[in-house]
Amino acid sequence: MSVTPLVWIITLAVTVAFFVYEFYAHVRKPHEPSIGEAARWSAFYIGLALLFGVGLGAVAGWTYGGEYFAGYLTEKALSIDNLFVFLLLMTSFAVPKIYQQKVLMIGIVIALILRGAFIAIGAGLIANFSWIFYLFGALLLVLAYRQAFAGDDHDPANGRFMTFVRRHLPVSDAYEGDRLTVVKDGRRFVTPMFLTIVAIGFIDLIFAVDSIPAIYGLTEEAYIVFTANAFALMGLRQLYFLIGGLLERLVYLAQGLAVILGFIGVKLLLHALHVNELPFINGGEGVEWAPEIPIWFSLVFIGATIAVATAASLLKTRADRRAEIDAG
Repeated sequence: MSVTPLVWIITLAVTVAFFVYEFYAHVRKPHEPSIGEAARWSAFYIGLALLFGVGLGAVAGWTYGGEYFAGYLTEKALSIDNLFVFLLLMTSFAVPKIYQQKVLMIGIVIALILRGAFIAIGAGLIANFSWIFYLFGALLLVLAYRQAFAGDDHDPANGRFMTFVRRHLPVSDAYEGDRLTVVKDGRRFVTPMFLTIVAIGFIDLIFAVDSIPAIYGLTEEAYIVFTANAFALMGLRQLYFLIGGLLERLVYLAQGLAVILGFIGVKLLLHALHVNELPFINGGEGVEWAPEIPIWFSLVFIGATIAVATAASLLKTRADRRAEIDAG
């Protein structure tokens, strides 16, 4: 897939323009979005992502179109998982609802910047070192295990990193509107709003570690990796307010994502064997029996896993609610 510098420039400019519009149209004036507003904009951004994928498939070929849709689904699912952590952060820091949009917007922008950097690094590594697929595959298998069996009692607002930040920065006791710093008695303090944004930035960095290797397991095209990530992050702010209550009902989302990450990890390891250049594996030659999993299968598998995890989660929470009612 050949992408000219002009196409990259236009894509980056349009992406920046969307986020600038988001800020000035919806975020600059503090308010809590209505369900209707969140639903309309969520539908708009999802529709835009689907339209882009159809256009990409029509122009560049449906192999690339399928890679985009598989990547978009994976990144969207991972982003929804991120929203759950953002919800925990908002609750832990007691962020007023009218300011949550600003925190989310800054967090999403930080996520896009960090993922952009990881995409560039990943593209360089893949172009020069075929063995990087072994590393990415092994990393995803470890992350899949942690995703499936990690406990739910971790408080991201009071982890080691945030404890370190609090120890070295003077923090005010209360929010001062949406200000990040405030001066009291001639001394400058950071506000809880500042701490929340720092925490989200740190969480974004951690999430980028599993996000980028995962999508590079579906496509080696940096342009597809970037656009899938950008569209997955667009509308995430509105989705937070639209499904905030639903997030707590997606009890099997972590397990579903673990299955997806594990699948992509295996896919990467098989691809690594197929293009092997390591001298101590098969004499530095590719392993012919290692199959290449087609993109259509990846797309179907990822979509089916998300659907099953969502349906199972909703059925379980409904059954638990009925059991509570019967017991009461």
